[in-house]
Amino acid sequence: MFVKNEVLEQMKSRRSVRRYKSDMVPEELIEAVVTAGTEAASGMNRQTPVVIAVTNKEIRDRLSAVNAEIAGRGNSDPFYGAPVVLAVVARKEGTYIYDGSLTMGNMLLAAHSLGLGACWIHRAQQTFERPEWIKWLKSLGLEGEYEGIGFCILGYSDGEEPKALPRNEGRVIRVK
Repeated sequence: MFVKNEVLEQMKSRRSVRRYKSDMVPEELIEAVVTAGTEAASGMNRQTPVVIAVTNKEIRDRLSAVNAEIAGRGNSDPFYGAPVVLAVVARKEGTYIYDGSLTMGNMLLAAHSLGLGACWIHRAQQTFERPEWIKWLKSLGLEGEYEGIGFCILGYSDGEEPKALPRNEGRVIRVK
């Protein structure tokens, strides 16, 4: 039996969106999603993840192009037309990969709860290992060793959101 409350219902109904309208998301909704990310738990409260909110179309398109190149997808848009890209990078210390993953998860759930589509896009690690993008991080004031964790793309879904697939059996083992 699944206990019902608003947060748990949002967790059950969230799905990755892979088709977006070009309409820009209002700044207050972007800020709400980013804040949810920065409220994520982190090991020893180090708070190593940083969220870079990209709404500049030129930068967004450059990130998309490098992501497509890394993936070997030619001229496709791995960001599926989403107008907002929230890049999560984390300072390389402690549990930074896990902390950055929690940041991503919080943002995905927050976006869904606000009526936005969102999807985790990989290849942030490879993107932010490239000299051009290391230089870009430094231009934003991020000195030191950072690793890309993921891209949370955001926007308004263009069509119906995907339906949930059945959950795999055997994913919970109870020890009493």
